[in-house]
Amino acid sequence: MADTGQVTSTAAEFYDAFFVPALFEEWPARLVAAARLAPGMRIVDVACGTGVLTSEAAEAVCPGGTAVGIDVNPGMLAVARRKADAVEWHEAAAESLPFEAGVFDAVLSQFGLMFFVDKEAALREMWRVLRPGGRLVVAVWGLLEDAPGYAAVTSLLGTLFGDSLADLLRSPYSLGDPRVLRALLVEAGVPEPEIRQVAGTARFPSIRAWIECDIRGWTLADKLDDAQFEFLVSEAENQLSRFVRSDGSVEFAHPALIAGATKLAG
Repeated sequence: MADTGQVTSTAAEFYDAFFVPALFEEWPARLVAAARLAPGMRIVDVACGTGVLTSEAAEAVCPGGTAVGIDVNPGMLAVARRKADAVEWHEAAAESLPFEAGVFDAVLSQFGLMFFVDKEAALREMWRVLRPGGRLVVAVWGLLEDAPGYAAVTSLLGTLFGDSLADLLRSPYSLGDPRVLRALLVEAGVPEPEIRQVAGTARFPSIRAWIECDIRGWTLADKLDDAQFEFLVSEAENQLSRFVRSDGSVEFAHPALIAGATKLAG
């Protein structure tokens, strides 16, 4: 069962306050480097969410550059707009970008591709708006089995609440096989993409904070009522203690794939 990864306005606030530092803050610098951003460039971040990557990319292209953030979710964009006035924020679908062909020096997308309704169409659009010589850089999460914390909590969800709910937490890892990602990119007209797996780490203040992030701020937002949430936290504290450090915080490996491609002239 796939999921679009969209959240409510309240969940967007929660996502930005808790999920961004837990999962996303270590990645923007890596994508900026992979895209070879430099002052004066015009870039677009597709599925920008609350703007963690867009804001860093905007700094990398200053002075003289332009950063644009695109997301289909108005709640996410409302949070993003409060972060960076210099960024151009637009509500739009990745499958239909509101730009002419060849107008960006770099197109980036961080952990959004897995949720697009039509992944191939979205990639074709990203490639279309990229100028010859420009860089496309896309990040997706690696395989679920390589993220042991989420593999364990997904199994726990399935045991407690059934596979339909567990499948929602599997969806962010649907492109974690490099062969699957490569085939998708090539089918979308992106030739010879370079794909590398990059180590990452998920960090949460506690098991309760970890579960609350998933239930209140990401793919499981509003899927459980308060009683179910407390039951899940109790079971997680009993069964997921191997991910807890001596100070009570949670930490586990959470790798990603970064795909890059340069658009040749013609």
